[in-house]
Amino acid sequence: MGAKISHGSTNQIGGGPVSEINVTPLVDVMLVLLIVFMVAAPLMAQGVKVDLPTSHAKPLIEEKPPIAVSLDSQGTLFVDKSEVSKETLITTLIKETDGDKERRINIRGDKTLAYGKVIEAMGEINDAGFSKIALISDPPK
Repeated sequence: MGAKISHGSTNQIGGGPVSEINVTPLVDVMLVLLIVFMVAAPLMAQGVKVDLPTSHAKPLIEEKPPIAVSLDSQGTLFVDKSEVSKETLITTLIKETDGDKERRINIRGDKTLAYGKVIEAMGEINDAGFSKIALISDPPK
């Protein structure tokens, strides 16, 4: 009188449950996510295409992200990605910083633009009460 006891995991056809994990769908999903992020990452870079000069200065570390004011080669003003006129520059900066005059303002000027245009924009920002103004350059290659 003997009884046959099954231990629950057999790999025979028609047998009990299989206790192996199939990782193929997980790998497929992860590869798709990797490709999506590789394609999307360059598109998330903010700003206007500006040909910056180079500098050996070390970058500053801030707890709040700075507001970027860009001047392209034609002298057009941008606050982050939005084009603004010379008259609406200060009101746009006050709105973007929520009135915080201690927020850092980064000025990005195209290297082919006349230096006076960059200094003029910097002077207007400083006259409005913003004291933390930085000129941005590309690091040397």
